Amino acid sequence: MSSIVTEWKTQYKSYNQNIKLFILATIFTQLGMGMFTIMYNFYVRELGYSEQTNGTIIAMTALASAIILVPAGLMSDKFGRKKVMVLGVAVSTIAFFSRSILDVEQFLIATAFLTGLSTAFIQVSGVPWLAENSSASQRVHLFSFHSAIMMVAQVVGNIAGGALSDTFQFIFHMSGLWSVRITLLIATIIYVTGILPIIKMNEQRRQQPKMKTVESFGQKLKTNKSQIKLIAMFAIAQMIIGFGSGLVIPYLNLYFADRFLASNTVIGLILSLGQAATAIAMIIGPIIVSKVGEVRAVVYLQLSSLPFLLLTGYTENLYIAAIAFLFRQALMNAGNPIQASLVMGRVNDSMKGLANSVNQMVFSLGWALMGPVSTSIVMVHGSYWGYAYVFTITSVLYLIGSIYFLLVFSRKSFHNEEKQVAKIS
Repeated sequence: MSSIVTEWKTQYKSYNQNIKLFILATIFTQLGMGMFTIMYNFYVRELGYSEQTNGTIIAMTALASAIILVPAGLMSDKFGRKKVMVLGVAVSTIAFFSRSILDVEQFLIATAFLTGLSTAFIQVSGVPWLAENSSASQRVHLFSFHSAIMMVAQVVGNIAGGALSDTFQFIFHMSGLWSVRITLLIATIIYVTGILPIIKMNEQRRQQPKMKTVESFGQKLKTNKSQIKLIAMFAIAQMIIGFGSGLVIPYLNLYFADRFLASNTVIGLILSLGQAATAIAMIIGPIIVSKVGEVRAVVYLQLSSLPFLLLTGYTENLYIAAIAFLFRQALMNAGNPIQASLVMGRVNDSMKGLANSVNQMVFSLGWALMGPVSTSIVMVHGSYWGYAYVFTITSVLYLIGSIYFLLVFSRKSFHNEEKQVAKIS
């Protein structure tokens, strides 16, 4: 254990100031986001709206991301990661604040759409920023470390969100609505603090292309056919996983509340422990990569999560559900930074924003399309069989996605393409 800690300390010391500032920004934004997202479903409930409204809000957020991610990725490649991230944090802060005080359904949906648009600018720029400020030998560790930091910040945010709302309600005797609303406003303040480290980051000015944006994009597609093909293959895998994820993940807090009547504090604690378990698994991820390689590490982690996903969906015991959820969360998500490293290591700098945005887009598309499906299934079949069905469908989609990933990226032809891309980079 001490050798692992020493290795990670050495890795962190080797990172440049840009990476360290971005990690600090991640802590603030993910802490605020963790508080906000865990409480927002309950806020919609406290306003008196149905689960269908919750599903629509989540779907609109994901749909907005799916629409804007590729243009945002192209803007990130053209104008610079820092500018795009500052814009994203500023606009999303306005969106979070508006969502915390508005109570008209149409405004809730509109501001959710704005949230999806604005946070997309941060999503598409973060991974390329890390890739461009690190060496190839650092990336697996760096992406795992960054993802682990995100998880830990979300852990604290989840716990703080649930605990704060319960404190305001039961100790200060506020109404359920106001206890959640004040928690959302506090989360927004913490979130916007993350813009300060981003402003301090140093990015070299990019050369502006003389040709028009449309011509530049068309030329990019024409001259990078092998990389476009590579991006498309990764995107198909992400899309399958995204469709499965969209059925379950946005509604985990409602699952624990509906099936087990758990309090906000208990739900916050369970989801936080899931993030903490994921952080630990992400730290261990590079060790698995060193033994079986990047592709097999991703597949093994995803497949090993499936039994726990099914157990979560069918158990009627809160303790069993919580433990199964922890293992599912850790194992399924631990492969994400490894997969990100796999993608970023195989496209050149001019394509990194596009590659990341396409992957994010297809994943968000799954959330946008499957959100209303999930809430409808639960409404029709109830809190037991409804969730059992959606967890089962998710398991099947995860299985298909993992097998596809293994078959496609273990082929010799893929490794040949990989060598060609390495020459371009």
